[in-house]
Amino acid sequence: MKLLHLDSSVLGPYSVSRDLSAAVVTKLSSASGVEVTYRDLAANPIPHLSGLTLAAAMGNYDASNDEATKADLALGGAVLEEFLASDVIVIGAGLYNFTVPSQLKAWIDRICAAGKTFKYGANGPEGLCGGKRVIVALARGGVYSSGPAAALEHAETYLKGLFTFLGITDLEFVVAEGVSMGDEAKAAAVNGAKSAIEGLKAA
Repeated sequence: MKLLHLDSSVLGPYSVSRDLSAAVVTKLSSASGVEVTYRDLAANPIPHLSGLTLAAAMGNYDASNDEATKADLALGGAVLEEFLASDVIVIGAGLYNFTVPSQLKAWIDRICAAGKTFKYGANGPEGLCGGKRVIVALARGGVYSSGPAAALEHAETYLKGLFTFLGITDLEFVVAEGVSMGDEAKAAAVNGAKSAIEGLKAA
């Protein structure tokens, strides 16, 4: 089984989502035969899509003499193939200004490819990634699961919509929220999330 592990927090060793995503991978990779590929999207960011790259991918631009665009196309292709080859994807993400980090969004823009991960048919779009399992370790500084800030939560809701669009129904979230509301609240949130990780089904 192939497991793709992605981290997107810019906080390095101070990141709660990195701690949680690592715990998820440790839990899943305890089974034999698990091959883990790791990408740190903050330390080694994937460039955001450029107009030339998108035009070349759509066949509207000849990039044969454009080395920068060819390299970007190659990187995008490698990222997409890495995703397609994975059975399980574990993502560590924080809630940044009410949504996902831009580094994660840059990765998402490379895996959303018509004809590869979804297609358009007579009845509209159809996801092509139904056999995959996605686990998101999400950290939030405040409380967004309920209360007045709930309407501003656009990370968990966005990722649910995105992966459902790609046909993935085996989708789980491990959430630690309130981690910026003091040491006691942070410890309780992290401990609760790690208890949930222990309850995840084996890979």
